[in-house]
Amino acid sequence: MPHADRLRSWRRARRRHDDRGDTSIQMAIVYPFVLLATIAVIQASMWYYARQIALTAAREGASAARAYKAGPADGTARAHEVLERAAGDSLNGYSVSVTSNGQRIQVQVSGTAMSMIPGISGLQVSQSASGPVERWTVPEE
Repeated sequence: MPHADRLRSWRRARRRHDDRGDTSIQMAIVYPFVLLATIAVIQASMWYYARQIALTAAREGASAARAYKAGPADGTARAHEVLERAAGDSLNGYSVSVTSNGQRIQVQVSGTAMSMIPGISGLQVSQSASGPVERWTVPEE
């Protein structure tokens, strides 16, 4: 019997030694997927942040352009101020366009979100905000 116990323990020890390197192989297979998922989450966050910057600039521009005795040039200037202060490298190549039909004003901000992936120029971002133009009215009697 002692011989059978030694044989079993030898087989267990041999099995443990045969598993050497399994963890390294598993990590070599799993690690690229984990890295890719991490980069994708970071890239999505950067795109979302660039969208928020563009939306803030569009809202601020629309608010400035629709104010009493203001015009589209005021909205463009205000949107550019916000973008210069907040965009940094997060929103590149941005442009601001303001349209008005006399009743409503619309400000659209477009640009490109920064990319972490080499060879890709970035994701396009476009946000707009609009509102009625403020004007003086006489109450009806």
